[in-house]
Amino acid sequence: MILERIKLHTKNLKEQAATLKAGDSVLLSGTVYTARDAAHKRIFEQIEENKPLPFVVEGAVIYYAGPTPTPEGMAIGSCGPTTSGRMDPFSPRLMDMGLAGMIGKGNRSKEVVDAIRRNGGVYLCAIGGAGALAAQSVQSLEVVAFEDLGCESVKKLELKDFPLIVAIDSKGNSLFSES
Repeated sequence: MILERIKLHTKNLKEQAATLKAGDSVLLSGTVYTARDAAHKRIFEQIEENKPLPFVVEGAVIYYAGPTPTPEGMAIGSCGPTTSGRMDPFSPRLMDMGLAGMIGKGNRSKEVVDAIRRNGGVYLCAIGGAGALAAQSVQSLEVVAFEDLGCESVKKLELKDFPLIVAIDSKGNSLFSES
C-alpha cells in the first residue's frame, strides 16, 4: 500500500490544520524555525521583558531540532527531531500567541494537546534517527537568534517536501492515545 502524502505549506498551515487527521502523512514546505530548550528559555525571557522576539510567532512553525554543523555543499547538517516533551512548559503559551504548528518526536502533555485544540494548531512528528534524510529537505538555513547557543540557536529553515506525520490534529486526536 502506498501512502498518499498531503502537500502543505507553512504559509497556509493554520487554515489547513482543520482538514488534517492524526496519522496523515504530509510533505511540508516553507519556513520553519528551529528552537530547543535553551532557545525556548531565552524566547520566554524576551516575552517577559517585552523585547522583540527572533521571529513572528503568529502563523509560525517551530521544529524542535539542533542541527549539526553544515557540511560543504549542503544547506544544513543532520537535523533530526528532539524530544518534544521538553518544550511542553512553553508550548501552550506559544500556541495561544498564534503558533500554527510544532515538529518534533514523542508524545505531548494534556496541556499542549488542549492548546492545540483551543488554537486550531497541529503537532507533526519527524522520524527520529533520520536526521541526514531530513537534511535533504532543507533548502537554506539562517541563524536568526542566540548564535552563542551553537546548534541550539534559533535558525530559519526553508523546507521543500519535508516528510512528516500528523501526530496530534487540531481536534486533539492523537497517535499517542490508547483509545
